[in-house]
Amino acid sequence: MNNLINNLIKEGYLRTDLIIDAFSEINRVEFLPQDLEGEFMADVALPIGYGQTISQPRTVATMLELLDPKRGQNILDIGSGSGWITALLCYIVGREGQITAVERIGELMEWGKNNVAKYDNYIKEDNEGIAQFYLADGKNGFLENSPYDRIIVNASAISIPEELKKQLKIGGKMVIPVKNSLVYLEKKDENNFYKEEYPGYNFVPLI
Repeated sequence: MNNLINNLIKEGYLRTDLIIDAFSEINRVEFLPQDLEGEFMADVALPIGYGQTISQPRTVATMLELLDPKRGQNILDIGSGSGWITALLCYIVGREGQITAVERIGELMEWGKNNVAKYDNYIKEDNEGIAQFYLADGKNGFLENSPYDRIIVNASAISIPEELKKQLKIGGKMVIPVKNSLVYLEKKDENNFYKEEYPGYNFVPLI
């Protein structure tokens, strides 16, 4: 376990064993441009091209702890970018789970998919593997694989898209940046949601 992960544990950002294990097994260096590989333990967001970033590790830890992903779940990952969060989720849900990764920039989607493919059997092909990648507008979610146990959004929206609420299972949870806050949403029934808001975050915009 490296110093970055130890610090995230000590500071209370990482608390759940399965999420800690994912951070330990999925190496952030595999998801960085070659010229930034030396920065993989820096607790900062780093550029990955096309105006996008790989998020700060403490922010990813916070989002995953709020999301509370479990083994075997069906999860939608919007704005998959470098593929780091996708791979973390693959580790967490395991072989019985499914990750739908949505990215709007074609070159970035292919790069992220190739990064995730560094981990054996993570890419879903021929009914094997865990993650499927799609080039699509994340604001619309991905209806085909819904409903989802969890939805995570890696870009900041002006408000929570209604399509994402519809695609969440009853009892399901969503973590989404809205303006400069992280928002946690839990679906109580078709029309009622429990909401918590955590201010002080900056993300690239959800376009």
